[in-house]
Amino acid sequence: MSTHGFDTLDDLAPDQRVLVRLDLNSPVEDGKPQDNRRFDRHAETVRELADAGHRVVLLAHQGRPGRDDFVSLSGHAEILADRVGRDVEFVADTHGDDAVDAIDALEPGEILLLENTRMCDDELPEADPTTKADSEFVRTLAAHVDAYVNDAYSAAHRSHASLVGFPEVLPSYAGRVMATEYAANTAIANREFDGRVTMVVGGTKATDVIEVMDALGESVDDFLLGGIAGELFLRAAGHPVGFDLDPEADRYDSQWERNHDLIERVLDGRGGAVTLATDLAYAAGEGDCDGERAEVAVDDIDEKDVSFLDIGTDTAESYADVIRDSEAVFVKGALGVFEEEPFSVGTVTVLEAIAETDCFSVVGGGDTSRAIGMYGLSEADFDHVSIAGGAYIRALTGQSLAGVEALQRAAGR
Repeated sequence: MSTHGFDTLDDLAPDQRVLVRLDLNSPVEDGKPQDNRRFDRHAETVRELADAGHRVVLLAHQGRPGRDDFVSLSGHAEILADRVGRDVEFVADTHGDDAVDAIDALEPGEILLLENTRMCDDELPEADPTTKADSEFVRTLAAHVDAYVNDAYSAAHRSHASLVGFPEVLPSYAGRVMATEYAANTAIANREFDGRVTMVVGGTKATDVIEVMDALGESVDDFLLGGIAGELFLRAAGHPVGFDLDPEADRYDSQWERNHDLIERVLDGRGGAVTLATDLAYAAGEGDCDGERAEVAVDDIDEKDVSFLDIGTDTAESYADVIRDSEAVFVKGALGVFEEEPFSVGTVTVLEAIAETDCFSVVGGGDTSRAIGMYGLSEADFDHVSIAGGAYIRALTGQSLAGVEALQRAAGR
């Protein structure tokens, strides 16, 4: 058993028929899933199991009923096969006769992907594990496998049948993605660092990161702010920013209404640890991201009449200095619209400083992690680049993860 209270693949007996939950949820264009980093990450677990001679049965979800991205997993099988370097058979069935027959026919080292779990009525909605374990979906598949592996850390905050039902009735283990994500994302709460602990806070979902700042409290020495959250904190500090120029956009004002009390409490209680931008960047032209990059000192802003798309260069360089003096750095959210090269300065400057510094580093959130590849950085220069969203936020705020707790209960049994 690992120090985190669950068993891992190191504890799995040989020659097993293993049911493995992945998270292959992807952007969908013209009905086809688009490749992303989740396939690469999960391929490591799948390849390890197949190479060891296990019979591998895969579960995953895609989208939600009623949405455009709610599609079959047949395309996912093709992408995953390319990443694993082995054939991945697909059956358009979750737990009926076709699925069961395909599972029973597996030979050692073979891989089978079942249909989208959310096409099964038993998968949704969320319910307690014992209820999910008693579903036809879980009872049927559990009877045809020897063990269960959960590798879907990014979905571990959900109490769905494929995530919490099987650990109630089968020997259960954490896959490599699950184990590494859990260890890295709980490090800020569970590890002791002798030096400075810094958190870079940005992105568009200010509500999430503000709650993280409140929950982490004394665990972080410096919060470096950008993105929408950064503007909202500037607004709380008395600057005329952090509101919508176009009321229809609804990016700032609604999040301000929900969070201004909490923002002010964080500033009052932890203001010395909160570093706000001293300059901001905008497009000197028409359109949101058109035109040359221009910058303005925050103290020189009399009214907000442009959209701010990045922290300024002086702010980015001062943030980099803090990072170089840190023992641990956690990133949640981009500091600007990095997809547009002129407004990548803040995000890229911070990531480059982390990569060059001998600190423990975790970069969380799919958007921020994309910047690593876009601007020629290497994931190897960071201790961990997370593929999780909601689960990362829950881990940072100390909330429980239903999928992790299910694995821990299984190990306890």
